[in-house]
Amino acid sequence: MSLFSGQMIKSTNHQDYQKLIAWLKKARLDRGLTVRQLGELLDEPFQFVSKVEKGQRNLSVHEYVQYCDALDIEPLIGLKMFKS
Repeated sequence: MSLFSGQMIKSTNHQDYQKLIAWLKKARLDRGLTVRQLGELLDEPFQFVSKVEKGQRNLSVHEYVQYCDALDIEPLIGLKMFKS
């Protein structure tokens, strides 16, 4: 079964992307990290984390993996959300 529907999704408003970002935010909160603290772990300004969580900024694949590493979560788990 192919997930490709003939059109690439580039919007942060897509429900699958929003579900992925909600998962990342929940992981941050579960670890008791503030936006500022996660920004420090990523060596990015806290605004970076805030914009990602608000859907104002896309994560590249590389950034996504780094984000997961900082939260000590498995990137593959998040990617599997796109299969359902």
